[in-house]
Amino acid sequence: MTRRHAFSLRWLLVAAALVGVNDFLLTRGYGLLPNLFPSAEWNWQGKILALIATLAVAALPAFEWRRSGLTFAQAEGSLRKCVPVALVYCTFFVAISLTFPGGPGSHEEVAFQLTMPGFEEEPFYRGILLLALDRAFTGRLRLFGVEWGWGAVLSCALFGMTHAFGFSHGHFSFDLLTMTLTALPSFIAIWLRLRTGSLLLPVLLHNFGNSISLVV
Repeated sequence: MTRRHAFSLRWLLVAAALVGVNDFLLTRGYGLLPNLFPSAEWNWQGKILALIATLAVAALPAFEWRRSGLTFAQAEGSLRKCVPVALVYCTFFVAISLTFPGGPGSHEEVAFQLTMPGFEEEPFYRGILLLALDRAFTGRLRLFGVEWGWGAVLSCALFGMTHAFGFSHGHFSFDLLTMTLTALPSFIAIWLRLRTGSLLLPVLLHNFGNSISLVV
């Protein structure tokens, strides 16, 4: 996976642009765009805008819906091997929710966590961003029945960093525990995405992981 010729600067720049656009929309243009949901406690507007942009990119000929994982079709025979892995994923988040109980959430929080994290983040990180990074770094290593590339590693790292970094009151913050608890499980989501060829299981499991602490 380290060969010099197995690299495309053009696609790396595309991936960087995707991250920039995603971040811009999630933050409502860093506060420049009007807030259409002023009474909402959660970032519905940012998530919806980012999701629309992701779907628009996935519709482009250079990406395509199916190659981006936006399909209900599962690779033949994949579910038999993926269901046990999905159960491990669920068990991990149940254990986390029992260790760090979050308590009951509001109706809006439950609705948000059951939908937007998986619907927006999976098509982006395990969909179009993974596809762009895999084209930037084309070297592959076959492991656990799928072809891994640096794109998988980088998309998981970016996913963890997005959740771990924060900015408030003029100061940046970084939470290593949050980085670990998000980046490591995302490798399971990547494996499921590569094994099934679809984002269906990653989306469902992502929303399960986000919402289980509200009901346990």
